[in-house]
Amino acid sequence: MLRTDIDQVRSLALKDPVSNCFILSRLQDSSINAWSTQNEISVFENNKVIESAIYNGANVIPLETTAESRVAFAQYLVDTPRRASSILGDKDQVLDLWNLLKPFWNKPREIRSNQPVLVIDDAPLLSPDPLVRPAVLRDLEILLPACVSMFTEEVGVSPVVGSSELIYRNRISEVIQHRKMFARIDQSQVTFKAEIGVATDQVCQIQGVWVPPQLRGRNYGKAGMAAVVDLTRKHFAPKVSLYVNDYNERARAVYKSVGFQEHSTFATVLF
Repeated sequence: MLRTDIDQVRSLALKDPVSNCFILSRLQDSSINAWSTQNEISVFENNKVIESAIYNGANVIPLETTAESRVAFAQYLVDTPRRASSILGDKDQVLDLWNLLKPFWNKPREIRSNQPVLVIDDAPLLSPDPLVRPAVLRDLEILLPACVSMFTEEVGVSPVVGSSELIYRNRISEVIQHRKMFARIDQSQVTFKAEIGVATDQVCQIQGVWVPPQLRGRNYGKAGMAAVVDLTRKHFAPKVSLYVNDYNERARAVYKSVGFQEHSTFATVLF
């Protein structure tokens, strides 16, 4: 995309910087990754004005799409070799786009049609766990099994199948090096972990929240998330967000107790 195109897409995304955190983070990095961004974001124009866009990378993410633009984007996606493992974003846009793609794409593993997007922009309501801290590289071997367990439990497939093990290990290592992994580790056991998935100067989106099954219900999640909110707001961005499956009542109760409030609703189609 040209510089002017990037600016127009950024303006679209800034209509909702919380829900559009991922695309804004990609645009924020566009000066470094211009070629990559150019090949990941396609736009829909009306009278030479960009009205909507779509991100097509590891995920497909619609941005301010309309019924008309979704038809055009669906045709583009059908004509392009699929590389995405999911379609995610605003619920209505995602589900309508999927209905257009359904006759042409393979059957998804799962459709999560109601995922509340939560946000907090103030201090947590609970006292932060003082033992939750940014992870360091010496924690990598301890954290990896916890990260794999969380991913497998959440997504339904292991991230370390076959040749992807080294790729996943390197990704976790990179998150740690950027000080975006938070954990409580007691006697070589991870009792809580979470990470910053994407970040802008306004919003950080948290992902990978996990407590070992045998320790759930013992306040590790509540105090741990309070610590993550506190640390993230101090060192990264004033707002902290995440999205959660509507049926995960325990997690939703944890986030509510920390002070998260509902902002919008996502949907995800998983392949």
